[in-house]
Amino acid sequence: MTQSVVVLGGGIIGLSCAFEAARRGMKVTLVEPGGLGGQASGAAAGMLAPYSENPEQPDDFFKLCLYSLNRYPEWIEAVEELSGISAEWVRSGSINVFLHEADLLPVDSRIRWQNQWGAEAELLDAAQLRKLEPSLTHEAAAGLYTPGESHVYAPKLVTALIAACTRLGVTLLEQAGEIREVKVHADGGAAVKAAGLDRPVLGDRLVVCAGAWTGAYERWFGLSLPIHPIRGQICSFDHSQAEVRHMVFSSQAYWVGKKNGSLVCGASEDVAGFQTSVTERGIGRLLRSSEKLLPFLKGKEPLHRWAGLRPATRDGLPLLGQAEDTGTVIMAAGHYRNGILLSPATAAVVADLLEEKPADIRLDRFAPDRFTTAGLRR
Repeated sequence: MTQSVVVLGGGIIGLSCAFEAARRGMKVTLVEPGGLGGQASGAAAGMLAPYSENPEQPDDFFKLCLYSLNRYPEWIEAVEELSGISAEWVRSGSINVFLHEADLLPVDSRIRWQNQWGAEAELLDAAQLRKLEPSLTHEAAAGLYTPGESHVYAPKLVTALIAACTRLGVTLLEQAGEIREVKVHADGGAAVKAAGLDRPVLGDRLVVCAGAWTGAYERWFGLSLPIHPIRGQICSFDHSQAEVRHMVFSSQAYWVGKKNGSLVCGASEDVAGFQTSVTERGIGRLLRSSEKLLPFLKGKEPLHRWAGLRPATRDGLPLLGQAEDTGTVIMAAGHYRNGILLSPATAAVVADLLEEKPADIRLDRFAPDRFTTAGLRR
């Protein structure tokens, strides 16, 4: 009999899990309280940059990020083929810019270990840096060039995933309203009740991809799920007059040029509960960083400003794996600022768990019950 799966949450992670489960032949229903692809997905710059985002050491999280990057070619080809929509995957490479010689002290060890993991990174002096990225300030002392990093256009990827899921027969229930109850039956199966749905949504298995809202559901699983929202503020500029060829990172911000002629700059982060408004302080920080690193932006006002909520756990690592011994509930949440990058890996891990196959990568560090004390367990 075909296994039925309920996916709770319709951001990039939920859509990716629904897509992967459906293309492995499962019957999938996705329940999203609001609109599909909102919050963290909508605020993302779409960077696929495991080396730039993990400069310290090859820990389990870095390995998960790299595993996901390596899955991207096949995964995005499948999404685009089924949907007929391009996600605008750009293999731009990245440059981490250093303004002072003192900033270069830890770079040699970083290059050594990252190149052992396939980065092919090289340190550029000031002259090489200006040749590769002419728009950068001449005050830059050096840059770390990593050719294998890339980016997608997050809104297009979300649209493509929605279309691909629909093509595969996934039932997408968006604007379902507040989740009123989740029941997990002792003998298997789960039911989700939402304010905007006439009847519960039933499934053999439940995949929780609720992002920053995951903590609100912990009472139904007997787990401590300390996920909180981090507001990420982003702006974009018109860069048609001065091309930015690579993803550019500094200690203060990042810049990503898109095919539509916009230059995305992010991300100013703060804790503001579930507020998604933009602030002058947050955007002002991005403007100052932009003027300093890319002089052609001096005095330019952003075309757009927006914010989204990034789901962060207490230790900065996602919750990924089975939530209880029966395997009925699988958690895939808390990806913070790496949801776009980690979508293929998360979807593959979840689908393998649904098929009761061993995962291709170690999940111990991401165990959903790692914050749960004995007193909180049922």
